[in-house]
Amino acid sequence: MSGILVNAEPLPNIPWEDRPPGCRDVVWRYSQNPVIPRDLIPSSNSIFNSAVVPFEGEFAGVFRCDDKRRAMQLHAGRSHDGITWEIKNDRIQWICDDADVGEWGYGYDPRVVWINDRYYVTWCNAYGGWPTIGVGYTHDFREFHQLENAFLPFNRNGVLFPRKIGEKYAMLSRPSDRGHTPFGDIYYSESPDMTHWGRHRFVMGTTFGWQSTKIGAGPIPIETTQGWLLLYHGVLTSCNGFVYSMGAALLDLHQPWRVLFRTAPYLMSPQRLYECVGDVPNVVFPCAALLDGASGRLAIYYGAADTVVGLAFTYVDELITFVKTHAA
Repeated sequence: MSGILVNAEPLPNIPWEDRPPGCRDVVWRYSQNPVIPRDLIPSSNSIFNSAVVPFEGEFAGVFRCDDKRRAMQLHAGRSHDGITWEIKNDRIQWICDDADVGEWGYGYDPRVVWINDRYYVTWCNAYGGWPTIGVGYTHDFREFHQLENAFLPFNRNGVLFPRKIGEKYAMLSRPSDRGHTPFGDIYYSESPDMTHWGRHRFVMGTTFGWQSTKIGAGPIPIETTQGWLLLYHGVLTSCNGFVYSMGAALLDLHQPWRVLFRTAPYLMSPQRLYECVGDVPNVVFPCAALLDGASGRLAIYYGAADTVVGLAFTYVDELITFVKTHAA
């Protein structure tokens, strides 16, 4: 994989299961899904749309745990194999120098990425009671520090790139509204200091079918010689409500707001019982991915039916070929 992947470390211990016999899909599900049940901790009503990263030879992450009041919370967790997780029952207590920013309302749909010397966390954060992109960091997944929110309300799906682009931090986001947004396109923004964000650029919008209502960036983009590989979710409005599926795109390495290729068919749609039945039916929502740079294996974590966490697998080279040959 050295000819395709850029800056990808070997991670031979990521979760993995070979493609089932007879499966022709480029992405396939773990046979033991869901890997995280809704009631893993005493306080949770559901656990989904969560972010994991390699950490100290094992794995750590930040998890969306909606509690039994149905308040949206963020919790820290650890795992030795990426499948069996220990998640703290109490939510993360953010350390923040500014009381206005640090006043906690809710938090959901986190992403985590290593940049320079720390793990940055982004999430949908409440500011003034409305959703925006919260930003924070941790060194050890025990103590978490909160920074300035990236944008004004209303915004969701803030996803940082794993390195600076043109000497600037870079982020994808999806401007939204006060409610369960019935629209949404992906935008690019950059910052010199992880505080002041600007140079906003349109990346891509809705098209047709499974991604005709709204779209949003998923896991941290993966750097390849073919471009930034981005997994994202797309939403269809059916007669029975929203349906969330997963697709992929390749973005230009130097100008990531330029889309090179984008899948016309979805990679995965809600088809299994745990994806179709839950607190919010018919949801496949990718939020994190673990990559073995030696083999090109990719393990994708996704929220299923806004209730549990599922796991799916693919190879980066096969996924890139699929994106190019099935482009919209």
